[in-house]
Amino acid sequence: MTDHHLRVTASVTLDPRELRWRFSRAGGPGGQGVNTTDSRVELSLDLATTAALSPEQRARVLHALAGRLTEGVLTVVAAEQRSQLQNRRAAVDRLVALLREALAPPPRPRRATRPSRSAVRRRAEAKQRRSQVKQLRRRPAD
Repeated sequence: MTDHHLRVTASVTLDPRELRWRFSRAGGPGGQGVNTTDSRVELSLDLATTAALSPEQRARVLHALAGRLTEGVLTVVAAEQRSQLQNRRAAVDRLVALLREALAPPPRPRRATRPSRSAVRRRAEAKQRRSQVKQLRRRPAD
């Protein structure tokens, strides 16, 4: 699983030697094996030192994931499955997804536009019609 490089984007590939794995016992269902199997997986990547990112990419990722980092280290946890192998795959998938999202360029700012003259007119007419309907619903004044 960790013998080949992890492709994050076309320009970013992680070296598996930069990943830190920790295994522990997961809570939840699992029958007799739950107390003996280290199926919970923690996968960490030090974003401050990884060689996979250019300085611009590193700055973008550190900014985008600032709330998730502990001293520049991104950690994901997977403990849903009973099998350590499945949890390892889930952790890798989550790490790659987080990095992909963080590396994506920010959306373009919205360009302000003005409504057309006919749209303004239609809106005013619709408001007048609505006002007329409400006036007709009122109790007549004596």
